[in-house]
Amino acid sequence: MDYLPLFFDLRGKTVLLVGGGVVALRKARLLQKAGAKIRAVAPEIAVDLAELVKEGAGEIIRENYSSVHLNDVVLVISATDDAQVNNQVAEDCHSRRLPVNVVDNPELCSVIMPAIVDRSPLVIGISSGGEAPVLARMVRAKLESLIPAAYGGLAQLASRLRDRVKRHFTDGDARRRFWESALSGPAAELALAGDLRAAEAEVVRQLDHPQGKRGEVYLVGAGPGDPDLLTFKALRLMQQAEVVLYDRLVSEPILDLVRRDAERIYVGKKRADHALEQTKINQLLVDLALQGKRVLRLKGGDPFIFGRGGEEIELLAQNQIPFQVVPGITAASGCACYAGIPLTHRDYAQSVRFVTGHLKDDSCNLSWNELIGDDQTLVFYMGLASLGEISRQLISHGKSPSTPAALVEQGTTRRQRVHVQTLESLPDYIAHNDVHAPTLLIVGGVVSLHDKLKWYEPRETAAARFKVGW
Repeated sequence: MDYLPLFFDLRGKTVLLVGGGVVALRKARLLQKAGAKIRAVAPEIAVDLAELVKEGAGEIIRENYSSVHLNDVVLVISATDDAQVNNQVAEDCHSRRLPVNVVDNPELCSVIMPAIVDRSPLVIGISSGGEAPVLARMVRAKLESLIPAAYGGLAQLASRLRDRVKRHFTDGDARRRFWESALSGPAAELALAGDLRAAEAEVVRQLDHPQGKRGEVYLVGAGPGDPDLLTFKALRLMQQAEVVLYDRLVSEPILDLVRRDAERIYVGKKRADHALEQTKINQLLVDLALQGKRVLRLKGGDPFIFGRGGEEIELLAQNQIPFQVVPGITAASGCACYAGIPLTHRDYAQSVRFVTGHLKDDSCNLSWNELIGDDQTLVFYMGLASLGEISRQLISHGKSPSTPAALVEQGTTRRQRVHVQTLESLPDYIAHNDVHAPTLLIVGGVVSLHDKLKWYEPRETAAARFKVGW
């Protein structure tokens, strides 16, 4: 370890900032967040920097740097592009044993400014010791995506209750176990959802009236296949669930992001081939939650768009089981985007309809007269088996046989293929080609933009990064 990471309390203390440009402004913003009083020194100081310093009751000194400016400061940052000035600042600070950071010049520094993930009072610093600052920023970006902004509120809650918990648990191990439970259970979820008052009440309830472990269900949309399309919240809940119920539309790279030791239960359904009936899935969610488990119901696409998510949480609500619903990118949005087909376009479609390709009784009896307008895009989910009937019905009800139509096969994955034909020719084309579900049917003038707007070329993308096959 080349540097010992420390956190500097700068509240109300004076920090010398040498420089008046864009780099100095970036450092000044960090110093202001830490509560420092900034003494900015440079012959010319940018307006934005001057205003920021004045807001924090700091000093603006428009003159060349000299060692007199070091009086009464606790930290020095030199952010100039003048090597001579930077060298002089570093030499003066080293002689006075003042901590100094010279931006982008680690050999002159006695302290390094890390890349920062700010979830105050939870703060994470990432440093490469000045050897690879871009890599440090990349690591920070990854952590930013994994650590919700609301973690700051969770840390504040723990701070407020720290003394109370300490009085309640004299044994350190017991205290640690309580916090581990409280900060990963219902109270934590309430805090991360923004309801700090309810979260604090839940921690107090657990403290004053300890009960058995209470279960919860997370209904999470996994999107159309590419793991990069998961939401931050989805990933967080996937990492903390103890049991996972997943369907066949959840890709392997996404399933691999689930907590490693979680129990996995496959409940996938194909047309006329159900691994588990829907009513049994609903009841299983209830039974597992009543056992005190955190249950993840992972569904392809969005759980509320032809995902039967409403049926599942209805039974949970009847049984007073806590649940959360996390939307996912629905197949219509994800697959159309990756196929280079905008669902709406001023020249082709002013509206879009999402339609199920088969109904509850496996029929395809739709309000066809409402679907034949030329100024709309039609998106059929689960329509591969009914493709011929959909085509015949639309044409017989007045839609032009030459209407552009596309079948997107395994959209957003590295196996994606886009089959573009007309409404009339597509069924015959698909019948003579090897096409595998899941598929999405898009009908309308916007399909004609596919060749012009396509951008995604299926290859080793997200799957390669996760080192798994699809």
